[in-house]
Amino acid sequence: MDMQVGLTLFGETLSPEGARFAAQLGVRKVVIHLVRYGRNADASGWLSGEPGPPQSEDMMPPPWDAALLQDSVAMLRREGIEVAAIENIPPALWSDILLDGPNRDAQMRGLQQLVRDMGKVGIPVLGYNFSLAGVWGWQRRPVGRGGAMATTFDLDRFDHDLPIPDGVVWNTRVREDRGGPEVTCSDEDLWRRLEWFLKELVPVAEEAGVVLAAHPDDPPVERLRGTPRLVNSHAKYDRLLGLVDSPSNAMQFCIGSLMEMPGDIYETTRHYLQSGRVAYVHFRNVKGKVPRYEEAFVDDGDTDMGRIARILHEENYTGILVPDHVPEIACPAPWHVGMAHAVGYMNGLIAMVPKLGARGPE
Repeated sequence: MDMQVGLTLFGETLSPEGARFAAQLGVRKVVIHLVRYGRNADASGWLSGEPGPPQSEDMMPPPWDAALLQDSVAMLRREGIEVAAIENIPPALWSDILLDGPNRDAQMRGLQQLVRDMGKVGIPVLGYNFSLAGVWGWQRRPVGRGGAMATTFDLDRFDHDLPIPDGVVWNTRVREDRGGPEVTCSDEDLWRRLEWFLKELVPVAEEAGVVLAAHPDDPPVERLRGTPRLVNSHAKYDRLLGLVDSPSNAMQFCIGSLMEMPGDIYETTRHYLQSGRVAYVHFRNVKGKVPRYEEAFVDDGDTDMGRIARILHEENYTGILVPDHVPEIACPAPWHVGMAHAVGYMNGLIAMVPKLGARGPE
């Protein structure tokens, strides 16, 4: 089986209309998000360029059970599309796993059942980001080619030490504020929590035929909002994979996030492909590195994505590549046109790579 280009569907795009759009692009596998991003949030500041995304509130998410998963699988299959992965876990379903709180064990039992249900309905990958601050500090600004609206990060533009209040994790309120302390922990505490998470969940994933795929930190700073980050350098993926040596402990390999970190993205891509632990790839481009970078069109960033495609081909990668997110093209359907551009470009790259001959100089 050859690698293939997929798409990420979420919110309003995880729908029959979104499935038809994907099918019309020739997509046959998708990554889906079931998290209700932005619920009860005031997005006005974020839309006007303030750091964000805006804080959500999702204290009572709907049950993530086999029926919910099967409904999504069935809806997409009507358009000939398979679910390659679920990406991200609602913060309320694992907040005490992240925070080492009193409901940690009960929440783990819930995640174990989720993984079993995924196996039953044929969803092979669960993507996650083990983080307290999550994705925070981005801005939306017209910095893309031709003034396209794109995500940017500049550590000097906002208070990156702004504490996380009680009851909040992953920029989402998961319970009422009880007047407790601000959220924080040490680096080693967070790594110990991750190790417990993997040791409890990976054996269940192995039995269910499911892979857990860890996303690197974005933004990949040392600390954010008073909390540590985990995979904020290339080599830290080795530490994560070494916590539990299993094919079910794998990577959600985000080219864009890894590009934002110091290091050689080409060497890193080859190294981790050779490990056999890349579950799927976020194929996106950026300009700059932490502490300042901006999202770019796939053909317009600092990285030669054709070279990345060649490395994927040479290392016999057979999974999917998804654009993840892209700059918005100014038109009546900015997301759809941006994604169509990315999918078309990616399909062109992977179609041409086998015809380019032997490996060239690096």
